[in-house]
Amino acid sequence: MDAVASKPRPRLSKGMYILPSLFTTANMAAGFYAILEVVHATARDFWHLDNAAVAIGFAVLFDGLDGRIARMTGTSSDFGKELDSLADVITFGVAPAMLAWTWGFHLMPTVLLGEWEKWQIKLTQVGAIAAFLFLMAGASRLARFNITSNPQPSNPGRPGKKYFVGMPIPAGAGVIAAIVHFEKGSPLISWYTALTWLAMVTAVGYLMVSTWRFYSFKDIDFRSRHPFRLILFLAALIAAIFLFSRPMLFAIALLYTFSGVLWRLQWMFRRRRDLPPPPPAYKEASQTP
Repeated sequence: MDAVASKPRPRLSKGMYILPSLFTTANMAAGFYAILEVVHATARDFWHLDNAAVAIGFAVLFDGLDGRIARMTGTSSDFGKELDSLADVITFGVAPAMLAWTWGFHLMPTVLLGEWEKWQIKLTQVGAIAAFLFLMAGASRLARFNITSNPQPSNPGRPGKKYFVGMPIPAGAGVIAAIVHFEKGSPLISWYTALTWLAMVTAVGYLMVSTWRFYSFKDIDFRSRHPFRLILFLAALIAAIFLFSRPMLFAIALLYTFSGVLWRLQWMFRRRRDLPPPPPAYKEASQTP
């Protein structure tokens, strides 16, 4: 019996190939809007910073949709990948770096207390360096992702699970935006909170260039036979974010950040526990004359 010939795959219209790029364009537009809002922010009109954080949050959503739509429709292309990387540098590199510096250091109230004013200027300069390192880490992470065909994390998970190698740059930008949005864009006013923010920005930048594993959510399949639980969970999550956006996004950002750290620590302890015991020490028998 002759094998049944498989049906040819229907040819997609050209408009389907434009669809993922439209979401990428929306991602870039949100990043450009966030930059404009940061530029317009002042110590009195700090609500511009909250608008910038919200714009970055929408850009994270658009970035996730363009890749998933391209995979679901089979419309991935080299042009789309390059455009997505360039958009990510703007939206998740430049915009959050400017937001982190302006919110955490630049708009701190100036206190004319002699020596403290000099230290405040120094702190603003160090904050600018930390924001630039965040930008460089994000760009380096994108470059590594583009040239690596099959990246493997230094602490691999269970087979069948898909992970990012290092924190993805949209997640890093999302952490910055979620914290600013949680504070309603109100700038920091004390040096110790500014130092904490300095450490936070630097740590997020390090996580992006690290080889630690972060969950990618790529194994979520909406075309499964029983997606009802997944749909209900996503509906409840979207409703919670819509009603309580500040605490929900803040909690999600921190949980995702610490998930990579916890997975790394778990792998380190497991590796140390599974190491074979050292061989017994060999002692030479003493020779008597």
